[in-house]
Amino acid sequence: MSNRGFLEKLLNGASVAWKPLGDIAQYSKTRISSEHLDKTSYVGVDNLLQNRAGRVDSSYVPTSGNLTEYRAGDILIGNIRPYLRKIWLADQTGGTNGDVLVIHPTDDVVNPRYLYQVLTDEKFFEYNIQHSKGAKMPRGSKPQIIQYPVPVPCPEDPKRSRDIQAEIVRILESFTELTAELTAELTAELEARAKQYDYYRQNLLTFEDAEVEWTTVGDVATLRRGRVMSKGYLSENAGEFPVYSSQTANDGMIGKIGSFDFDGEYVSWTTDGARAGTVFYRNGKFSITNVCGVMKNNGSKPLSHKFLFYWLSIEAKRHVLSGMGNPKLMSHQVEKIPFPIPFPSDPEKSLAEQARIVAILDKFDTLTTSLSEGLPREIKLRQQQYEYCRDLLLSFPKPEEAA
Repeated sequence: MSNRGFLEKLLNGASVAWKPLGDIAQYSKTRISSEHLDKTSYVGVDNLLQNRAGRVDSSYVPTSGNLTEYRAGDILIGNIRPYLRKIWLADQTGGTNGDVLVIHPTDDVVNPRYLYQVLTDEKFFEYNIQHSKGAKMPRGSKPQIIQYPVPVPCPEDPKRSRDIQAEIVRILESFTELTAELTAELTAELEARAKQYDYYRQNLLTFEDAEVEWTTVGDVATLRRGRVMSKGYLSENAGEFPVYSSQTANDGMIGKIGSFDFDGEYVSWTTDGARAGTVFYRNGKFSITNVCGVMKNNGSKPLSHKFLFYWLSIEAKRHVLSGMGNPKLMSHQVEKIPFPIPFPSDPEKSLAEQARIVAILDKFDTLTTSLSEGLPREIKLRQQQYEYCRDLLLSFPKPEEAA
């Protein structure tokens, strides 16, 4: 069913008035003393969760002064970095600071839960981001936010209007509840598989002394460091070959250039910062920056790079040094990490055993972490289904479209 057909059936001929938010709500004008607040009732921008996920108890509570009061039915919006999409429908009385906007409904025709659904929609956040001010820490524009157009169905008949809003809220809240249940089930399954994966990884990489020769990473691999590449360099030398750095998003890739420093199978790791000790398996033509290192089989022992990757995914973090607040795992540290060679007297059997372990761990890794397969993809699809349903129910015709 199309958006328009669905809404036409729901509205059944009722008109829709687009009203500025300020016509049906206002910013909270009441104050509350800090002595009446605790971690469950104080809401700051830090304990509002990103992407419409609500709130958690605060780790900080003001001990003096008066704050902006919110009440049950008010809508709290994080006003720092609007792109974080922090919003919560209050179910109690409490207080907040100037970094959080409190939208207090003033028109009895408008259901607060319906207004919350409207302001939770992506169209509102796009509007808020568009009108925000500041570069490093943008803030939403209070004058613009209060002008945001809100669709009010059948305004000439308050009872019917509330009935239509209630039906929209019922559908969306039911879908939200169903989505939350399914997501919780999938997340629990994902966590169970992750624990199972860790169990198998630990056990598969635990060897009896009679079956293994213990050496070091430096004995089986040659290590190299990456090179400095600025944003300007990446831009000026854009091409087809990936450049990897310390971040883990997008597999660590920060850009592509027209040349490459490495070609083939390698294991790379992050050398500096909060991600120090994060390990990646690489295969192909690529480059790395100076906060990364790579290692390659030096031919002295039978060695699978994937096997080396899985071993270091456990061991590398244990060797990170955190002195002076800047964690590091440099080449000389990695070279000393102990490394097992199974069945050292039989290279063919050793590589076969490494391949067997890798095959098992690859399957678990796919089920646990892949966004194109397995459970994470299912969780993402559930969220997309909810967003589609919300868009379907809130895509009212604008006045010019109706005409």
